[in-house]
Amino acid sequence: MTESVHNEMLRIADLHAFYGESHILHGIDLMVGEGEVVTLLGRNGAGRTTILKSIIGLVGRRNGSIMIDGVETIGMPTHKIAHLGIGYCPEERGIFSSLTVEENLLLPPVVKEGGMSLEAIYTMFPNLQERRSSMGTRLSGGEQQMLAIARILRTGAKLLLLDEITEGLAPVIVQTLGRLIAELKEKGFTIILVEQNFHFAADLADRHYVIDHGVIAEMIPRDKLVSSREKLNHYLGV
Repeated sequence: MTESVHNEMLRIADLHAFYGESHILHGIDLMVGEGEVVTLLGRNGAGRTTILKSIIGLVGRRNGSIMIDGVETIGMPTHKIAHLGIGYCPEERGIFSSLTVEENLLLPPVVKEGGMSLEAIYTMFPNLQERRSSMGTRLSGGEQQMLAIARILRTGAKLLLLDEITEGLAPVIVQTLGRLIAELKEKGFTIILVEQNFHFAADLADRHYVIDHGVIAEMIPRDKLVSSREKLNHYLGV
């Protein structure tokens, strides 16, 4: 058997997740290697965000196995999971609108050593450097999204869970975010993207998991994308 090129950063096995009585995930199995970008594709309500929330421990109840860098986390509280080096960027971004850009960047706690310095962040996000004294409320949607991602990079997280980061943004901003994800991948970050914008995800990801009704309907590697287009259109309702 050939060895995997990447160390396993995340392995999920037979994951079931519940909100109250609602059974949302029905036995999810997936693997993400260190330094890979993987997307979770599917329609709204398919269970993609619930997978991200399950990884960081933000669902009502979950069972199965979630190994992060070789550590079983299924019984761990959220703050302990975060300290394994996980950064979660929710769809609502969660930045503090009454603080400046720089205050937002200085606020997050360190979860693991090796977080980016302010200087490194500003080199990577020149827009944020220009706006560093602006209040969160004064930022455009694209700037808010960049700030939400930049804030995670300050914490030392190495596994980034990014939920719908291109939602509602202009194409030129989406392109900028695409370059940013590619740069983070080059720096060795491991990234899981929940995406509706398939064209954004297609060029970036090593693998695509298609989620449908709380199960993985398909796993499509990058080199099979073209031949799987029809199947994808069916699942995504394109």
